[in-house]
Amino acid sequence: MTLFRRLTGARRKSWAQPEFWSLDDDVTRWPLISASMSGSREDIGNDFEGYVQGAYKSSGVVFACILARQLAFSEARFAVCRYGLDGRPGDLKYTPGIELLSRPWSNGTIGELLSRMELDVSLAGNFYATTVDDLGRIGRAARGGPGERIVRLRPDWVTIIIGSRKDPEDAHPYDVTAKVIAYEYNPPAAGTQWGVISDQQQSLLLLPEDVCHYSPIPDPSMRYRGMSWLTPIVNEVKADKAATKHKLKYFELGASPKMAVALDKEITGPQAREFAELFKEQHQGVDNAYKTLFLAGGATVTTVGSDLSQLDFKTTQGAGETRIAAASGVPPIIVGLSEGLESATYSNYGQARRRFADNTIRPLWRMAGVALESLVSLKKPEHLRVDDRDIAFLREDLSDQAAILAQQAAVIRQLVDGGFDPDASVKVAKSMNVDELIGNHSGLLSVQLLPPGMGQFDPETGEVLPGDPAMGGQPAGGAPSPQQQAVSQPKPRPQPGGANQ
Repeated sequence: MTLFRRLTGARRKSWAQPEFWSLDDDVTRWPLISASMSGSREDIGNDFEGYVQGAYKSSGVVFACILARQLAFSEARFAVCRYGLDGRPGDLKYTPGIELLSRPWSNGTIGELLSRMELDVSLAGNFYATTVDDLGRIGRAARGGPGERIVRLRPDWVTIIIGSRKDPEDAHPYDVTAKVIAYEYNPPAAGTQWGVISDQQQSLLLLPEDVCHYSPIPDPSMRYRGMSWLTPIVNEVKADKAATKHKLKYFELGASPKMAVALDKEITGPQAREFAELFKEQHQGVDNAYKTLFLAGGATVTTVGSDLSQLDFKTTQGAGETRIAAASGVPPIIVGLSEGLESATYSNYGQARRRFADNTIRPLWRMAGVALESLVSLKKPEHLRVDDRDIAFLREDLSDQAAILAQQAAVIRQLVDGGFDPDASVKVAKSMNVDELIGNHSGLLSVQLLPPGMGQFDPETGEVLPGDPAMGGQPAGGAPSPQQQAVSQPKPRPQPGGANQ
């Protein structure tokens, strides 16, 4: 079988998981959710439309957390650096090979590209992109072509294809020799409903080096794909939406208290069951909450709760919001959630901002830079790194960098004053490795104005005093050496009026 026929998988089945928001809490009903794979195909685990419609567009907390990540993540600019022999990055510079990132498509910006990356990663766990040009060339063939641009591949239409030398016909995804051999892009056919893949679709096969695959959170049940941070907190999102709806119903229906109904003792069992069924149908559930009760037949009503304060509503909903923010990697005070604002001070906000930048945004930038290298033209030793010098969100980090630079300058000054080579002193200040000083001492101290054994200057006359014979200098009363003669001439003294006589 040819490689193309193996990749298209005409004889294989592929599993599609049920929509995200329709999943029941009992995962035993969906045994394929944690391992949606067949043969050498690995599909995305969660329903993209379900996350978009069920979380991003209908949960204020989820939207706020994604927006906070997106705004901070989109502030980055990328530059090129080369790593030294010690593995440390060198100086940043801008080359023509990365200009595509600044204008990824017509009227597009690097901020829009990074926003799309963050949005897809939060909702689907994966971001896929490739390059095309006006001649229809794709991937590396489009490098430098007319109208070259970056094209985002919708993540739920991408399938990772895995190949293996042991079983080229139907490789197992966890074979130790298996690797990613292609990405298959399956957009819906023309005329079909969005998100529904028909049999008439035209699949696009892309080699791994032609695709930018960014997946910062790995899916533990899959080998090569990523996982959305929303996956572990599905129940938290559902609970927060239910609490919000509960609160809305409370105000829409006049804030009526919840009631308990007691029936007359003469009511028979069948009548009671019929009454209970009718009551549940008309009054049970969030949608029927707080409706006015009309009772007959001797039924009595008892108030169970009068307002939301008895439920400690703020604390209950606030705890759920905090867990959602924790999963997103955004401190509640940054998002503006209630539990974060209760302890909000300038000091706390600064600490939260530092935690958000150092533990969430910077690692994402580092991984995104590596993923984007497949879309630009770089020389072999070059790599992409984020230039964060002009990012306002990290302005306090620049103050810390200035303090570190001042400390490094003090270390360099001390080492140079101690007689060490200036270049070696700079290396020590940067690497914090004193081994760089080995063999780099000049043998002199900065306070020595003359070589050893030549004596000292007389501060009044400017003449050189006789050297110490023990230091190898000219003994007292002997003839001065040529070096001593050169420096023993008295310094001219300034005369009144500014002229030297």
